[in-house]
Amino acid sequence: MDSATDSDHDSQGAGITVRRALELPGLRSGLPEVLAGAERLGRTVRWVHAGEVPHIASLLKGGELLLTTGYGLGTRPAEQRAFVRTLAERGIAALVVELGPRFTRLPAALVDTARAAGLPLVQLHREVPFVTVTEEVHTEIVNGHYALLQRAEEVHRRCTQAVLGGGGVPQVLGILADFAGNPVFLETADGQLLYAAGAGPEGADPLQVWEGLRGRHKEEPPPAGSVLVDVPGGGPGSGGVRARLVLLPVRSAPAPVHRMAAERAAGILAVVLMQARQEEELAARGRGDFLTDLAEGRITAEDAPAQARVLGFRPGEGPLLPVVMRLGDALSSGGGWAVPARAISEELASLGVPVLLGVRPVEGRVLVLLGLRAEPERETVADRVAAALRAGVGRAGMPRPGGQPPVVVVGLAGGWTAAASGLRHAAETATAAQGLPDRPWYDARSLDIDLLLWRLRDQPDLAAFVDRALGPLLEHDRRSRPALLPTLTTYLAHAGRKAETARELHLNRQTLYNRLARIGELLGTDLDDPQTVLALSLALRARRHVP
Repeated sequence: MDSATDSDHDSQGAGITVRRALELPGLRSGLPEVLAGAERLGRTVRWVHAGEVPHIASLLKGGELLLTTGYGLGTRPAEQRAFVRTLAERGIAALVVELGPRFTRLPAALVDTARAAGLPLVQLHREVPFVTVTEEVHTEIVNGHYALLQRAEEVHRRCTQAVLGGGGVPQVLGILADFAGNPVFLETADGQLLYAAGAGPEGADPLQVWEGLRGRHKEEPPPAGSVLVDVPGGGPGSGGVRARLVLLPVRSAPAPVHRMAAERAAGILAVVLMQARQEEELAARGRGDFLTDLAEGRITAEDAPAQARVLGFRPGEGPLLPVVMRLGDALSSGGGWAVPARAISEELASLGVPVLLGVRPVEGRVLVLLGLRAEPERETVADRVAAALRAGVGRAGMPRPGGQPPVVVVGLAGGWTAAASGLRHAAETATAAQGLPDRPWYDARSLDIDLLLWRLRDQPDLAAFVDRALGPLLEHDRRSRPALLPTLTTYLAHAGRKAETARELHLNRQTLYNRLARIGELLGTDLDDPQTVLALSLALRARRHVP
């Protein structure tokens, strides 16, 4: 702020200029004469201080207009030069010396040092009441602050009107960008761009500006002079920050008044984002309720198409493919699942097929209905939709209990009647599949035995069956090593093929044979008998569901 063309009030919004202070009645009545630093009269005066002690610089913080009669300047040139240098180093706005008993004309050493240091030096030819000068300058500073508050409040008022008129985040950011004269961005708490407004240099797209200054440099501090304001209201683990408002110094340096306006806009954005999230959550829950009602028969196949159209789902004449992802407590306990729902929706949008996505937090499920062009697409679309669902969960950073991946189950494709039964079957199967070895997705038809065993989980006979079939082996593993249950599990998974079992367990064949013999001895059975193999396979699958 050292240009001679600066306005009277500091454009940074924290005081008035030295030039304006000299024009006020108090200093003007002293017939001020600028002896040094005339080109720096645009400096900011943040406070006025009067004093006569030699080491007064130690009492200052910078930005002061220092008034003195010169008794603390010293009598020798070396003392006078040191006095001016320490004031310049402290960063005061200007030094004003009243001529009188101490000096009739300021010493050359004082003037030359001020010129060399770029410190505005003013001598007053008439006596002035320093208290009057202090009151006048401080009044101007306070008035300036009030004017800045009014400007920031005007932006707040315009943003509020925009939101009440049906506007959202883009409108608020546009108002702020116009006021600041710089592009404005809304980022997630971890630095991902959500919205951009305003233009860069020579009308450059703000997205290009963000990518150049922020997108490629997330690990670096923002450019000097940037304004970053937190938008409050994030969920658990966010530190209370929902998003971050960023003003970059592209066309000009943001001033404090722009920060003030951004802070007021952040409060409005917090409300807008909270409302948007609530609307997203209600919409996602509404779609989840529709799909659940369809699955449980509360909506008929005849009524379903019309209700689906209201929800924006228009699948065409092809078959419908039901998919259920089981997230368990990660979805039901935390709340605030609009973020994962949005991330999953964005991933599913890349499939290029009609999609209806809903959530059921109570059951910890994400339900999806997709419109296919033909039945042969089922396998291909299932692969892509499972990848999209998992990618969306990953983007949202959802916690997974024990690190377990989500279970994705795909039902049969067909019309609305088949979609209803397929959703119900897939939802139950997704619960029954918890704890199975991870796969990209499960075909609901391949898990019918697991589903049957899950439905029998509370029957005492099932627990008794597991205990009869596996009890001696489980007791051995509790007491001895090596544990034999993993060997049996792998053996049965490979349908009794010993070579493949040994390869997966990294055992030589003789060691495997010895372990299988020991298992047969403990269980009192023949592992080559088909009926025994069937019973043990069922017992291993049932064990996941027995308390």
